[in-house]
Amino acid sequence: MKLYFVSLGCDKNLVDSEHMLADIQTEYEIIDDPAEADIAIVNTCAFIKDAKEESINTILELAELKKENLKYLIITGCLAQRYYNDLKELIPEIDGFLGISAFSNILDDLKRISDKEKFFDIPDINEEQHASGKRFLNPPFHFSYLKIAEGCDKKCTYCSIPSIRGSYRSIPMEELVKEAEYLAENYVKELILVAQETTVYGVDLYGKKSLTELVEKLSRIEGIEWIRLMYCYPEEIDDDLIKLIKNNKKVVHYLDIPIQHASDRILRKMGRRTSKKDIVNLVKKLRKQIPDISLRTSLITGFPTETEEEFEELCDFVKEIRFDRLGVFTYSKEENTPAASFKPQIKESIKKQRQKAIMKIQKEISLERNASFVSKEFDVIIEGYNSEEGFYSARMYADAPDIDGCVFIESDGNYLSGTFLKVRITDYSEYDLIGEIVS
Repeated sequence: MKLYFVSLGCDKNLVDSEHMLADIQTEYEIIDDPAEADIAIVNTCAFIKDAKEESINTILELAELKKENLKYLIITGCLAQRYYNDLKELIPEIDGFLGISAFSNILDDLKRISDKEKFFDIPDINEEQHASGKRFLNPPFHFSYLKIAEGCDKKCTYCSIPSIRGSYRSIPMEELVKEAEYLAENYVKELILVAQETTVYGVDLYGKKSLTELVEKLSRIEGIEWIRLMYCYPEEIDDDLIKLIKNNKKVVHYLDIPIQHASDRILRKMGRRTSKKDIVNLVKKLRKQIPDISLRTSLITGFPTETEEEFEELCDFVKEIRFDRLGVFTYSKEENTPAASFKPQIKESIKKQRQKAIMKIQKEISLERNASFVSKEFDVIIEGYNSEEGFYSARMYADAPDIDGCVFIESDGNYLSGTFLKVRITDYSEYDLIGEIVS
């Protein structure tokens, strides 16, 4: 039977999808055209309103194909976990629901629907987490995400993840090393470590933070050239982690630190466990210890009760700290979260105005930052080639895939994706760089 698979949402969802597909490919033909599929699976996201809408729209589009070729439609991931009772009534075309702790059951569940039996495989969300050691990799092959934990214990007041994904559960270190070895054997050059929060990895399994130990082991794997750390909560970044980034040659000088706001009152309302002063001190410490470190953060505008003065404080903070990379999200009111009941809620138009204002500030910061790179040389990893425009796209250490900028290179050479080259920066724009190959 032919199977079509859609993975929506975050990079952690993508890892889950690749684990499932590694099992599925042993017994089913995976295809790219839903119009020719017998089975369709959607790995959904339900983190914020826009993600839920995308998931629902995708499901409805595929449900229409049941009038034609499609025999079975299966929903997995966050939306299936959170809303399966509603969805089974609203969209009767769905033949099966697979919860976030049931991914390893995918082949058994596919057999159940083949026997004309609908299923609701929604086990407890707090089951132990494991890595299968194998992944179904899609291009680009030269980088891959390694999900090191599931769930979260932080319980920020705006976030639904703990209720959907459960408490924080680390994946055993030896399983992660085995999976990383498999990735390296399949041409992966850059490992990107992800979780709801990476910095507390291992506390539940080993009784202590074990991220540095894990990264040291991963860095010994032949073929892995870069290791990138994402989703590091500021209050958990300690001296050991800073030393690791500074001294381990495979760990790129890049750190993703989601801070969400700079007003102490708003941070407390958010349930965050840090303060403006703490964040400022951490950034100063990181830049002193690792002068070339690239710092990315994410912010939320329009959190309930945010005043104009507190928003201006956030703007001033962005101007002062000058993050290298920055993303801004408007607050999304999520049901059954404490923040959903906070009053006053901010108008959507004001949220978006504030979002645009911060991105305008960041655009100028990014422009000045990129100008400082001109005439300097950096190692880059080739991402791909644009045959129509005649240039390669690449990334330097300061750029994570899909969310940060690129380095564009004109060259007559023939370079595969994943090739490392030394490049001299010759020009720049707000978010991207232009370079020439040195060696």
